[in-house]
Amino acid sequence: MKVSQFPANMGEVPVDLEHPNRTLLSGLFEEKVKTAYGLRTFLTYIPEGLEYCQPCVVAALPSDRDPAEYLESSGLRDFADREHIFLHLACPEGQWKSDGTDADYLNGIYVAVQARDYYVTMQDNIYLCGIGDASFAAHQAAKRMASEWSGLMTFGDLTGNLMTDHSAFRGEQDQGDGELKIMGEASQLPVWMTISSRTADNSSALDYWKEQNRITGNPLSGDGADEIWLPTPVRMHSEINEEYIAQVRLAVRKEMFTEENLKHAWAYISLARRHRGQGRKCLRYLKKPEACGAVRKQAALNGMTRTWYEYVPDTCTPDKEWPVVFVFHGRGGTAETFFDISCISTVAEERRFIAVIPQAGLYQQKKNGLRNVLLWCGMYEENPIDDIAFVRHIFKDLKNSHRIDERRIYAIGQSSGGMMSDMLSYAAGDLFTAAASWSALRSPRTMYMSYEPTERCVPTMWIYGDQDFLCAGKGEDPVLPFTPSEEMRPALMEKIEKCSLDVKSVQTWETYPITWYAFPDTQGVPMLVVGKVHNMVHANYPEETWISYDQFLSQFTKDNEGNTYYRGRRI
Repeated sequence: MKVSQFPANMGEVPVDLEHPNRTLLSGLFEEKVKTAYGLRTFLTYIPEGLEYCQPCVVAALPSDRDPAEYLESSGLRDFADREHIFLHLACPEGQWKSDGTDADYLNGIYVAVQARDYYVTMQDNIYLCGIGDASFAAHQAAKRMASEWSGLMTFGDLTGNLMTDHSAFRGEQDQGDGELKIMGEASQLPVWMTISSRTADNSSALDYWKEQNRITGNPLSGDGADEIWLPTPVRMHSEINEEYIAQVRLAVRKEMFTEENLKHAWAYISLARRHRGQGRKCLRYLKKPEACGAVRKQAALNGMTRTWYEYVPDTCTPDKEWPVVFVFHGRGGTAETFFDISCISTVAEERRFIAVIPQAGLYQQKKNGLRNVLLWCGMYEENPIDDIAFVRHIFKDLKNSHRIDERRIYAIGQSSGGMMSDMLSYAAGDLFTAAASWSALRSPRTMYMSYEPTERCVPTMWIYGDQDFLCAGKGEDPVLPFTPSEEMRPALMEKIEKCSLDVKSVQTWETYPITWYAFPDTQGVPMLVVGKVHNMVHANYPEETWISYDQFLSQFTKDNEGNTYYRGRRI
């Protein structure tokens, strides 16, 4: 297969507005990654028709094979086409080394493929694969960044003792849409090893991952694996933010890398997803919208195909009217990925409401860069995209197909989606009862469509991390008991003024990891609540969905005249 170069100006590559989220290029491309030892090359294969925001596999190839030829002959290309993934081929300089240089190269690829220069991958969900003599370097890289990779699968005997590799990759590198903290801390990681026999080095790696994944007891077998070790359940730990799902699976085969072996390994490894949250990245099982019962819908609006998902729990029967929660993803994300990240289906099932997860329009994130990065109230060819009109279209469609309670229509979202939920509280107060924004508030700098404000004062909750590059300010604020960033502060102060709130009457309390600040009106109603999350970057975690709905949104209703009620009492 021919190796190509990416265009110097991706901004000149046309976008198919019938498939606005599709990758603009397909084929095999050369890329560079900066390591501590200089620039290294890797290859990226993008299947034809691939949608953005799909998982990645970084495959470290055998040192004696031509990468382009091996992509075709090994079945890796067919694997990427079938599974709809980005495939990144890592190649050694000579033989694979066990001194840590190649491990850092593989970890550098992890960072590089999230830069959004030529395509958009699924944030943080990258799997590592080592084949043949690349297997030890893959284990070594995974050990150094176990809290980053979503899974590890290797097909080859190890020639190096993982237990004696005491070095760790530390530091911070930019990921394009925020900060990426890389730590050499212990973390669970799903592992699949295919080996030819139980050598000392193979057993060393096996023992290491069993210890990391809190495994005890005897192994099982099945699904193509001879031995499967399950993590020990520890129910005292969080069942909302992280699940103990990292098994260690071993297959002993004479032929270690085959398409059948890869199929078995991927069927297990791909179940896991890594998500940012409070303190670290957490591991959880993947929730795909349609597999969970959501319905994918589309409509042509202003020359562009727009997409959204509707999730209606079975308990939301047509004999009653039900609340609706609109859920907005962040920049570069999709409705599909945020269905998973937010765990909105779980909350909808427990609290009995209809969840709607729309997908944003387009914008160009970087100069000469992609023109179809997804952003709320973005822009295409100098024309702002009216996403509030899109939301109103969804609402109208929803009314025609379901019985909904128009007194209880809510908006939540993260990052650009937090800006969108806040924009709806600002400009669509006639429709939305209350809003909860995570990691952002309305910002004219990154929202290209302007709207007139509605008269109604919409109750708002804002949750952000104390290490959030977009939201957290420095020093002390002149009037507020916390310090928002200069970009977020105007929207915050505007709410305080519009709702006639007294900044001196703020109520403060802590439910770790969140410190809360509530601004009540003259009736004692918390019209604005701010939560600052300890030790969290630009992210959200599933508990925020529960907190937002249970502690804030569900407390508010409104009537047909736009009057707001708090716990049944008119404001």
